[in-house]
Amino acid sequence: TQRPLPNGSDSKKLRVEDSMDSPPSRVIHIRKLPNEVSETEVIALGLPFGKVTNILMLKGKNQAFLELGTEEAAVTMVNYYTAVTPQVRNVPVFIQYSNHKELKTDSALNQRAQAVLQAVSAVQEGGSPSSAAGESVLTPAPSPVLRIIIDNMFYPVTLDVLQQIFSKFGTVMKIITFTKNNQFQALLQFSDPVNAQQAKLSLDGQNIYNSCCTLRIDFSKLVNLNVKYNNDKSRDYTRPELPAGDGTPSGMVTSYSSGGGFPSSLGAISPLSAAAAAAAAAGRVALSGHTGPGGVLLVSNLNEEMVTPQSLFTLFGVYGDVQRVKILYNKKDSALIQMSDGNQAQLAMSHLNGQKMYGKIIRVTLSKHQTVQLPREGLDDQGLTKDFTSSPLHRFKKPGSKNFQNIFPPSATLHLSNIPENVTEEDLRLLFSNSGGTVKAFKFFQDRKMALLQMSTAEEAIQALIDLHNYDMGRGHRLRVSFSKSTI
Repeated sequence: TQRPLPNGSDSKKLRVEDSMDSPPSRVIHIRKLPNEVSETEVIALGLPFGKVTNILMLKGKNQAFLELGTEEAAVTMVNYYTAVTPQVRNVPVFIQYSNHKELKTDSALNQRAQAVLQAVSAVQEGGSPSSAAGESVLTPAPSPVLRIIIDNMFYPVTLDVLQQIFSKFGTVMKIITFTKNNQFQALLQFSDPVNAQQAKLSLDGQNIYNSCCTLRIDFSKLVNLNVKYNNDKSRDYTRPELPAGDGTPSGMVTSYSSGGGFPSSLGAISPLSAAAAAAAAAGRVALSGHTGPGGVLLVSNLNEEMVTPQSLFTLFGVYGDVQRVKILYNKKDSALIQMSDGNQAQLAMSHLNGQKMYGKIIRVTLSKHQTVQLPREGLDDQGLTKDFTSSPLHRFKKPGSKNFQNIFPPSATLHLSNIPENVTEEDLRLLFSNSGGTVKAFKFFQDRKMALLQMSTAEEAIQALIDLHNYDMGRGHRLRVSFSKSTI
């Protein structure tokens, strides 16, 4: 098969003249690409204008060829980028028509690019199959408004942080932030759907901070946002004269009367706001790098008759991988807990401080210790210190594990999984009421391997989780218990 030759790679003419040099073609020649650029980023340049049917990267030369489904789409693309400088990773790139009328690519060399095209088109189509083998259908952007959900929010993410990140892709006009289902969400409006498209392609699934705050991005059904106030919850950058709101306390979201099915009142932010505020205060410390690798917590006001290293390992293990636990020898209502990093320590602290464990409200703060010391060899410390480094029960060992997306504050409703098929609702109700509480409601998921079970209080649920997470259900099944954000 013939490989297209890059034409005009040394030409230093203006981008606009370039595009006029060759007659229109559905193949676009892109030059001066940054070094590490990926197929997806190049495809993103063409996506807003229609179907992208082929791509060829010339990595060593910092060039690429992009083939669009129609010449019309290519003309729209070249005209658009004649007015707006095309950028990849904040670097201006040069775009012109190619001399080639179509791309004939060596399929073996180009398998990766084809795979990327297919993947991108599947995403665009919401997972529907591509129209024909090797051809991908890419729909134009439906809206300039993106709905953004942030998972694993160990650090506070503010409206300004979002504005900073997203304005790399175009002019951000308006942002509204709110909390729904205990998750921080935002609606963000660009001046042009093309920018929304590129931002979604580049940022969806990325982390804002190292290993946390994952962006989940969709197009919103709204095409325009109605912002009433400019404050830390909402902002209209096109109308700086808007008031800051009539003494709305922070943590309250005002009602937005926008059309298109947006809830007329978002109501008060969930009880998480107190925890979020604590995490924010601690987050500043973490962001400035003080917590280092050691995420050691000091937990006090424990019930010293009842508490064991194992029970602390299980409860704190919901929010991170507990490495070591030491109940203090001369102050047995306090313990040091070493998490595997500062993020996890933050998360455990913001979710567990102020919760009840064995009837007492526990206090959780960051310790100044970097690690928890093990007792010297041969010294018996009555089993007060335990090393869990090699425990098989860590929930977050695998990077990118599903468990990262299922971290919720303690709640009366528990999520159970890994249930053997012969186990009935009755068995589980009995098991959980034995841990000293009342089972209020129960619901199996369709496959019966998972269920939701509601205790009468979060305190009872905490107790049940400590007692029954990893409980041996027979046949090699160990019950997994987590807090749920759902109610039954």
